[in-house]
Amino acid sequence: QVHLAESGGGFVQTGGSAKLSCEASGPTFVFSLWAMAWFRQAPGKDREFVAAISWAGGRTLYADSVKGRFTISRDNRQNMLYLQMSTLKADDTAIYYCAADSGSELVGNEQEYDYWGQGTQVTVSS
Repeated sequence: QVHLAESGGGFVQTGGSAKLSCEASGPTFVFSLWAMAWFRQAPGKDREFVAAISWAGGRTLYADSVKGRFTISRDNRQNMLYLQMSTLKADDTAIYYCAADSGSELVGNEQEYDYWGQGTQVTVSS
């Protein structure tokens, strides 16, 4: 069993910053061998890719909508994934999910991801 638990969501003012965390755990889950990603789902919309990071953290991939504003990172010693978000907009309001992928390529296709967290709500308003 693999458990992914997101935290750090809440209410943020437009233009502000927030940092999301995702803690990974499982008796046989070796976090450092998995690519990780963040997705989000806004009200009434499909879930969309936000950012991904390779197993060692050396490669990242971002959606155009967040490039330059969001930074994905990970700490393999702590089994933690992070998403630093800045210059937040109302359009960033969504439930944010972390996900794990056993593949070697960074992809934005949610079908490629094997495990998902329950999500954390981020609401951006003025």
